Order: sequence, then C-alpha cells, then structure tokens
Amino acid sequence: MLNKYLDIKPEVAEALAAGKPVVALESTIISHGMPYPQNVETALAVEKIIRENGAVPATIAIIGGRLKAGLTPEEIEYFGKKGLEITKASRRDLAVLCARGEDGATTVTTTMMIAHMAGIKVFATGGIGGVHRGAETTMDISADLEELAQTPVMVVCAGAKSILDLGLTLEYLETHGVPVIGYGTKELPAFFTRKSGFSVDYRMDTPEEIAAAFKTQNELGLRGGMLVTNPIPEEYSMDADFINNAIADAVKEAAEKGIQGKETTPFLLAKIKELTGGNSLDSNIQLVFNNARLAAKTAAAYCNN
Repeated sequence: MLNKYLDIKPEVAEALAAGKPVVALESTIISHGMPYPQNVETALAVEKIIRENGAVPATIAIIGGRLKAGLTPEEIEYFGKKGLEITKASRRDLAVLCARGEDGATTVTTTMMIAHMAGIKVFATGGIGGVHRGAETTMDISADLEELAQTPVMVVCAGAKSILDLGLTLEYLETHGVPVIGYGTKELPAFFTRKSGFSVDYRMDTPEEIAAAFKTQNELGLRGGMLVTNPIPEEYSMDADFINNAIADAVKEAAEKGIQGKETTPFLLAKIKELTGGNSLDSNIQLVFNNARLAAKTAAAYCNN
C-alpha cells in the first residue's frame, strides 16, 4: 500500500521491486545511542556490513514529518549531529510528528511499522525493549512487544536488554504468540551477555532455517512478527554476574532519583556504561554488527526460498 507520508529511498525501492533482500535499521541508535561522530561512523559501518552480506540497508527515520525507509549518508550525518534534540518516536508519536513536520528517531516499534509499510521483512537492531522490572505495579511494558505481536516483521537482536525482567518479557511474548528463536542457542541471550538462565522457544542454526520458518508463518497468514535472538560474540560478551550487579546498582539509583517512564532506559544504559568503564558501549556496537550480518544473510535466504 502506498502511504502518502512515506518516502522509500530509490535504491531500496528498486531492490524491493526486484525481490532482492533488504534489511531495515533503526535510527534511535544514531541519535540517542552514542555520541557524535561515533554514532555516524557506526551507522555507516552497519550499512556496509549489510551490503557485504548480500542485502540492501534501509535505515529508517522521520525527517521533516516524512517517514523515511532508507537514509542517505547526508541524512545519517544530520541525525548524528542533531542527536538528543531529536524526539524518540514510538507508535503514539508518529501522527503528531508527521502532522507537525518534525524529526523523529525510530525505536524498534516504529522501525517495524515503517518497514512493514515499505514492504521490508527483516530488521536488525541491538536489543528489544520488554517488561520492566517492577512492571506488576508500574505497568511499564515496552511498545516493542505489542508491535511484535501485530506487525509481520522479523526482528534480529541480541535478546532483550538485561535491565528488563526477562522472564516476564518471555511470558508476554508467549501470550501474544510471538515465536522466540535462538540462533545457535536454546538460551535467551541478555544483550551484553550470552547468558540469562531463560530458554527460547526454538534453536535454529542457519539463516536458511530461520528464513523458512518466517516465510511459512507469513504464508499461513499468522499475524505478528518473529523474534530472532543472536548472542553477542563470545569475545565481546561481558561477565553475567558483573553486568547483573551493575544493572542492580543502576536500577536502585533510578528508583532513588524517581526516574520513570521513557527516561528509565536511557538513564540505566548511561549508568551501566559508567559502571562498566565504557565496555558496555563497545559491546553494544559489536553486537549490532553481529546482528546486521545475520539479518542480511537471513533476508537473502528469505528471498531465495
């Protein structure tokens, strides 16, 4: 369906029309994930990795009220320089940002939405949002989970961010019928670390196996996406006990300072970066690269299936 608010980059449109693999990328990681110029360098490096693995990258964002499926290097530079000034846009923000002609950095939720509008099936990110610790009283649950339940886009990530309640996150996904796949593992990876103590639904060992399962899901007419969890490479994985202690300290400090809602995740990630001496940012970049490789190979397999 042609959406009057949507601009598809010509290279992306040509690839989609020709049945070639395309991988969506989010833009919050550019504007809110790391400082300039590292954010721009990382975004361009991720696009390069996707090309090297046989797919066309489509970084997704909102610029001047237009939904963009695919950014130019100049637009990525603009986003990186503007940084935190750009609104972090979830589903509830899209209409207002488009109506006002403003910029928006897409989260997992809005990247999935715009990818689906454009006809892109596969999306690579760092980690998804989920059920926050204490959600049984705060009701703080990421919109990412609801989007996975209703939008047929595959999300390749390094698991849910380990600042979350991983058990409740998996329960929520199960309730909403979202298959959770472990790439080469039966254990849910927890973003900075390969270990969580929780099991995924299925282990799959090749991009072809993942692509076949998602294609079948779509052909069956089942609504919703598929979550592919790809463990951070061993050499960049942080010690589970160390990272969990850092998270516990950060969660405690957030509670003491009264930080809540959408301010919670940026605060916790910044605090964890501080507590880990910056190692968490290095790990974050490497796991995004790793997810981009798997997503590109899976998108290629989907198109060849």
